[in-house]
Amino acid sequence: MADLKQFAEQLVNLTVKEVNELATILKDEYGIEPAAAAVVAGPAAGGDAPVAEEQSEFTVVLKDAGASKLGVVKAVKELTGLGLKEAKDLVDAAPANVKEGISKEEAEGLKKALEEAGAVVELK
Repeated sequence: MADLKQFAEQLVNLTVKEVNELATILKDEYGIEPAAAAVVAGPAAGGDAPVAEEQSEFTVVLKDAGASKLGVVKAVKELTGLGLKEAKDLVDAAPANVKEGISKEEAEGLKKALEEAGAVVELK
């Protein structure tokens, strides 16, 4: 069992170049196609690739007020705590950021509420 664990560690620590050489050897000498070798070498190849970091802060962007501008102004006022004039100015300035640096759940809730009021909204 220790030999298999050591072998697995060697496979995981292969460079991309070594993985490609291994794929060639498996194909030429053993008849195993590269697609199957890629499955074997997948974790090794993934080690060299940068890992995408999940976005944790979002910005709700009002792209357009849509047909029901008054409803969107009211929704912006309620959701942001802005005064009526500030909410109207924000809607008139579209595209404009409604809220910045908020959680995904809060951003999706704002987006849903604004879309229900008739606005076109985007999350960034």
